[in-house]
Amino acid sequence: MKPKTAQSLFVVLVSLFAMGAQADSLTGTLKKVADSGVIVIGNRQASVPFSYLDASMQPRGFAIDLCNRIATSVKAKIHRSDIVVQYASVTPENRIPLLLSGAVDIECGSTTNNSERAKQVAFGINHYYTGTRVLVKKSSNIKSYADLKNKKIAISADTTNLGAIKDYLLVNNIDASITLTRDHAEGVMLVESGRATAFATGDIMLAGLLANTKNPGEWEVVGVPLQEEPFAVMLRKNDPEFKKVVDETLVQTMKSGEFEKLYNKWFLSPIPPKGFNLDTSVSEESDTSSGSFGRKSWKRIELNVPMSAEMKALIKNPTDKPAL
Repeated sequence: MKPKTAQSLFVVLVSLFAMGAQADSLTGTLKKVADSGVIVIGNRQASVPFSYLDASMQPRGFAIDLCNRIATSVKAKIHRSDIVVQYASVTPENRIPLLLSGAVDIECGSTTNNSERAKQVAFGINHYYTGTRVLVKKSSNIKSYADLKNKKIAISADTTNLGAIKDYLLVNNIDASITLTRDHAEGVMLVESGRATAFATGDIMLAGLLANTKNPGEWEVVGVPLQEEPFAVMLRKNDPEFKKVVDETLVQTMKSGEFEKLYNKWFLSPIPPKGFNLDTSVSEESDTSSGSFGRKSWKRIELNVPMSAEMKALIKNPTDKPAL
């Protein structure tokens, strides 16, 4: 064996040994990723502009961009540039079970960081603040929550918006019924078809949903925000090594100015890629019966939501403080 060849082999063996030693020292999600060679990001199908499917059925959005940066940090942390990023669609109902089971490693959608969920999962640094309001047709003449008396309100199951609406109706003695939906797209379709009067969720998602209807001028978002809710990526509990990577990535993104650039991309510019499809289950053949959300309903939309004082304060002082 030639000296150079022997030397090269020695370097390779030392590198492999070092990688093996590093893998043995990893814990939690980082070890799982290193062992499998895959990091799985849980994404939503219709949580615009945080996490949705584009025309090619690929995950896009503000939260997805942040999580892709986290995935890059994970690769650097474990010295594995070959780690594959995979996506798995989640819903409000199954996002926590899929995370806890290990089917996904990090959930990147529009999930509220609150104390109740913190009993089961952990959260990264908050990346958005929103409040529950309702989307209605202007023709319904609904101007406030009081006008929803004896009306039907659609709300996605297993969301904090459900609790906020229930509490408000109870405290204010408003007798309205609630219909649970699988996701945001279904909720809007119920209102569009007349099977519900209003759909309740975070105001920023309502802005995206309204903008994607066939006739945005026929819709409006009403009601004062019921509570301030921080959105954050969701992680497994008791995994400090992975949470440190997540939080350091988000803080660095905020401090470098990259976070503000991403905010401008998703909240102040036309949402790429010139539109999106909220109802991914509808075929083109059945498009005529699917309301505004069939596969042909592509359009260029823009939310025009300037950064709030709360968001500016978050960038200066990043926090993972939950809602109550």
